Amino acid sequence: MKVTTTLSSAATLSLVAGLALPLAPVAATDAAADGDIHISEIAYTSSTDFIEVAADPGTDISGWTFGSVTRGGSVQAQENTVTVPEDTTVGDSGAVAIDVSITNSVKAGSAADGEYGSSAFVIDDDGELVDFQQIGGVVDGKGVTGTKNTFTPAPVIGQEAEPTGATAAGGQSIQLTGDAWKSAAPTPNALPDSSDDGDDGETPDGVTPIADIQGTGDASPFQGKTVTTRGVVTAAYPEGGLNGYYIQTPGTGEADRADGAASDGIFVYSPDTVADISIDDHVEVTGTVSEHYGQTQISVSASGVETVDEPAEAVKPVEDAFPAGDEKRESLEGMLLQPSESLTVADNYNTNTYGEVVLAIGEGTLDQPTDVHRPGTPEAKALEAENLDREVVLDDGATVNFLKADKDIPLPYLSKKDPVRVGAQASFTSPVVLGFDHEKWRFQPTTRLTGDNAEAVQPTTFTDTRTEAPEAVGGQVSLASFNVLNYFTTTGDQLSGCQYYDDREGNHITVRGGCDARGAANAESLKRQETKFVTAINKLDASVVSLMEIENSAAFGKDRDDALATLVKRLNEAAGTEKWDFVDSPAAVPSDEDVIRTALIYQPAEVAPQNESTILDDQDAFSNAREPLSQAFAPKDGTGEIEKDKTFVTISNHFKSKGSGSGPGNEDSGDGQGASNADRVKQAEALVGFAGDQQEATNSDLVYLLGDFNSYTQEDPMQVFYEAGYKDIAAEKTDESTYVYGSRTGSLDHVLALDASDEADGAGTGATAFDSVTGADVWNINSVESLALEYSRFNYNVSDLFAPDQFRASDHDPVVVGLFDSSDEGGDDDAGADAGNDADADGSSDHPGGKNAGKNGGKNGNHWGSRDGDHPGGKNAGKNGRHNGW
Repeated sequence: MKVTTTLSSAATLSLVAGLALPLAPVAATDAAADGDIHISEIAYTSSTDFIEVAADPGTDISGWTFGSVTRGGSVQAQENTVTVPEDTTVGDSGAVAIDVSITNSVKAGSAADGEYGSSAFVIDDDGELVDFQQIGGVVDGKGVTGTKNTFTPAPVIGQEAEPTGATAAGGQSIQLTGDAWKSAAPTPNALPDSSDDGDDGETPDGVTPIADIQGTGDASPFQGKTVTTRGVVTAAYPEGGLNGYYIQTPGTGEADRADGAASDGIFVYSPDTVADISIDDHVEVTGTVSEHYGQTQISVSASGVETVDEPAEAVKPVEDAFPAGDEKRESLEGMLLQPSESLTVADNYNTNTYGEVVLAIGEGTLDQPTDVHRPGTPEAKALEAENLDREVVLDDGATVNFLKADKDIPLPYLSKKDPVRVGAQASFTSPVVLGFDHEKWRFQPTTRLTGDNAEAVQPTTFTDTRTEAPEAVGGQVSLASFNVLNYFTTTGDQLSGCQYYDDREGNHITVRGGCDARGAANAESLKRQETKFVTAINKLDASVVSLMEIENSAAFGKDRDDALATLVKRLNEAAGTEKWDFVDSPAAVPSDEDVIRTALIYQPAEVAPQNESTILDDQDAFSNAREPLSQAFAPKDGTGEIEKDKTFVTISNHFKSKGSGSGPGNEDSGDGQGASNADRVKQAEALVGFAGDQQEATNSDLVYLLGDFNSYTQEDPMQVFYEAGYKDIAAEKTDESTYVYGSRTGSLDHVLALDASDEADGAGTGATAFDSVTGADVWNINSVESLALEYSRFNYNVSDLFAPDQFRASDHDPVVVGLFDSSDEGGDDDAGADAGNDADADGSSDHPGGKNAGKNGGKNGNHWGSRDGDHPGGKNAGKNGRHNGW
């Protein structure tokens, strides 16, 4: 129980554990004089601090003072001393623990010799110093000296503490066992040799093999026990936060391990000794076994490790395919591995934050279940279970958050020269250790990896899957969708109240909130953003491009098309000719619009707008999303003549994000569709009606819906389109996807083509909009690239990863579609990936032409809101860089 610092309240407690009134008191001063009373345990890393003394049962310690001094030798505050209440005696255990706050400023080794380390003291009721023990320090070295101040008792002043040489692991205490102090699970009011089961806190006879400590289950059978074991050091992390090393039983490893075998490797948590050991050392360690975030470890103090003189047989990496399933992986936990097969990069989102790369066992990335199967179905659930079974994290041997610390250390794995892209193959060139932390299996390099030591330490190579242009899609003209990630020419510094995300030197980079701007903080940042967009769109080179997340300049008192006009100007400057133009806003625009909008740009040499553009002004359906923008175009032939009989309708879209929702059906039901699903269904239904109006107005069945629908291929809003006669071109003709989120690949961006016609009233081509498609591609330049390459992450780390190229211009990948094959008006059904056309290719008949579960296009796409999910459409990359609007 807690002993308070005031006698008046303490006297009401029979509260000191170990109180035993019937025993005849022993004179405290006599016991102290005989040297029988001493501090036996100090707990300072647990939820409750205490100092324990060992003394004969019945010893009266009433009125004694227990307390601690800082590394400077003084008592920091009144709460750091306690006066023991009257009638407090030592119980039958021969120990009594008194709760008292201990200043937690401790360090082991020579740095603590005489100048660093908290110390615990006990003073009897006659004012005599009974014991004074320093946490850490060097045994037999110089101890901290008591220093006078307001709260330091006189008996401590000028006295030197005796260094224990021991520090406690998290949740443990240091205990005097025999003649040595060791870290172990706390045993208040009980000496080590009198604990409940007779062996807690004691070292079992001899050396316990690592395999016995690991056991064959998911937790060690030795939890809470103190053990001694031996092993060869296979990996060590003196820097970066892991504060320990892995050891493995000599001679173990290689292939052909028996199923269900216990692991021969284990992690040793030992901040006090990790700097003093080296890889390949043969060591004997003594410490307490625990499970830390699911990984078995031994916590070892400064005095708990010794180098073994006898030679040890070398450890051999297990060279085999990395197994699926926790049970088989448990048998390898803590061991040295050399994965023999290539693995696929599934996510690189946390690479610039924690130095992690998510890998998938086998070929292909991890598919978003609702991109392949209908939400909530057994098939979707089974796919997610398979995804979880395939995941493993390639780590960097550290726990550093690079957005908060170590910004001057080059990021691991990332460089301009060698990109790490989702969908790339990872091949292991040197061994790693299998660890487990935060619910994930992890490949750890054998020492901390940084950009500086990558040549020597990085255990993997990655294939380079970049392309300089999209695949050829054929056709007379082409369409594309491109999310421009909050392109705002109204920068934060032009407005009042803006808050910012800053680089490592405190320079503003992007707007964080506080104003209506959502993009670049200033002209310098905007130029970097524009450079990447301009490069990407010019290389995309589509005849018509649907844009999402471009500034609605009317929100800032400007012409609605001001930012759009600026982007087109930049595109033409880079092209060296008047290559691009934009679709003017119509005369009638919605009265209440978001600060971002949809837009259309086009190449006048290839297509000509027909009639005025039109915006769907449906405040009921689109009150929380961007209103669709429609424009009809007609292609131009080789002589520049307009072919009006091929007039086609394009509608640019950006539905409500998945990050938030209110009202019936808009809560996240957990089926994978996220929040606001009902609103997106309503928006899809309104869009189908609007598309029908445009179809009738232009007398053309060639209708194409483009944009960010914030819906995966098999989700409810997409079913509305399929039922209305539309086909998803990329899903039908490619096996690629447009977005990566949470290590899952899927498409939120779509180009949909109407697959119905009436030749009497149609465009005269005799072909449907879908039949007119000659090919399609998802150009993987954004979602598969690391966030660290984005303009919004400029100078966040000493590694300058910005490049004026197309890679990571945005977070969504563009979809590009070819139209009108002059040699075959019916289009080319073989264009793209044939596998995507077979409903049985993924074992699903959810929708004809559904995505192939084996796709490895490297995309993924939950576009969950990272900033203000309640704002219509969500916001930009903000806090953790994820794109705002799922």
